[in-house]
Amino acid sequence: MDHLSKSIRNLTNRPDFKDRYNNIKKQVLNNAEVQAFLSKHSSEIEEGMIDRSLVKLLEFINQSKNCQDCPSLSECKNILEGYHPRLVIQGKIIDLQYDKCPTKETYDERKKHESLIKSMYIPRDILGASFEQIEVEIDEPSRFKAISLAQDFVEQYNSGMSPKGLYLYGSFGVGKTYILGALANELASHKVSSMLVYVPEFMRELKGSFQNSTSLDEKLDAVKKIPVLMLDDIGAESMSSWVRDDILGTILQYRMLENLPTFFSSNFNLKQLQHHLAVSQRGEEEPVKAARIMERIKHMAIPIELSGRNRRD
Repeated sequence: MDHLSKSIRNLTNRPDFKDRYNNIKKQVLNNAEVQAFLSKHSSEIEEGMIDRSLVKLLEFINQSKNCQDCPSLSECKNILEGYHPRLVIQGKIIDLQYDKCPTKETYDERKKHESLIKSMYIPRDILGASFEQIEVEIDEPSRFKAISLAQDFVEQYNSGMSPKGLYLYGSFGVGKTYILGALANELASHKVSSMLVYVPEFMRELKGSFQNSTSLDEKLDAVKKIPVLMLDDIGAESMSSWVRDDILGTILQYRMLENLPTFFSSNFNLKQLQHHLAVSQRGEEEPVKAARIMERIKHMAIPIELSGRNRRD
């Protein structure tokens, strides 16, 4: 132990070590942020505190603050990615405290926003939709009406009211799904969780989960209980009594009783959807059960026909 202590003393007593140490100390003390801190806390800075804290002070000046000189969170050069250092006095030394930087705050807020929008089988571009980006031409009054009602829904929902959802129907490519995506993002900006579900693929997945009742129940519960649900392209799924009664009927019954807002999009108007629900793949006709589903949809949503050009072309 004595030998090790002697070796360390010899190292620190070398002239080149002292020169390096003094250069580092000069560099630290010439830093404007360090100078400002020392000036502000001059009454607390004791003799020898700077020497004892030199490593921390050097660590401080070599890191980015408030994201200056930092191109992105993934390229953050700081010791703690997404956090910048702040000088504090801890007892007899000057120490560092790390605070979340603006870039990290923005990133976390965006991830939180994204976590509020759950989706199943929805294209990525739809998940980035916004009302501001939706084109509305002068000869498309139904489009303007749908957007206005969707925006009214957000305002009313945030005011504690229980507004109805919308049943958007029309031909391919007129923007039904995009409006639902914009609505989901607008709700997320108000901290409201929603789910956008592509119905045909969702029904196929549930059929695949048929042998696993736990998995089936979990997926069904997630859709049933989400604060705001959007069922996209209803009517495009392969119809069976099980899909209609045990899945769709269960979802709508629960949401209607719990007064949970539900939106729909479809290529079918309400009459056409009722016919689709009444006839199964096997050719079975059950008009009464189809009518029961339609009564729930009519109770929960305002029908709006969207017309206009096909924006996918």
